[in-house]
Amino acid sequence: MPPESDVRQHPDRPIVGVGVVVWRGDSFLLVRRGKEPNKGQWSIPGGAQHLGETVYAAAEREVLEETGLQVTVHGLVDVVDGIRRDSEGRVNYHYTLVDVVADSPSGEARAADDAEAVGWFTLEDLPGLGLWSETERIIRESVARRQSQSAVSQ
Repeated sequence: MPPESDVRQHPDRPIVGVGVVVWRGDSFLLVRRGKEPNKGQWSIPGGAQHLGETVYAAAEREVLEETGLQVTVHGLVDVVDGIRRDSEGRVNYHYTLVDVVADSPSGEARAADDAEAVGWFTLEDLPGLGLWSETERIIRESVARRQSQSAVSQ
């Protein structure tokens, strides 16, 4: 099997990735990416879904691997295509990103796996974080999804 970077760069089909907006109170969790694409940038935790793994199981596993936190997934926020082309116009990366919302009521987040750092942020912090516009949109939309889940469970 080729190395992971060879499979993910210039793929012959999209790779399914799962992103997780993890909330604790009024704060959400971000990780600083330790690998390409977007190395060094803040993002929501997540990664590639494994064969035979459900989206929610992938979400729980990725957050645990990257941050050491256990989460409860509450539902789908949206699906986003992340497509990046190289200088010759070829598809360099193509991820179909299934973004979900989750809560992690306890535990200390720590950077692990391919995360360089972790941090808790509030909606007021969003403008200064330099996030991909789709990531910022997903975080904002997760608020409504989270509130609708709370209303259903009451």
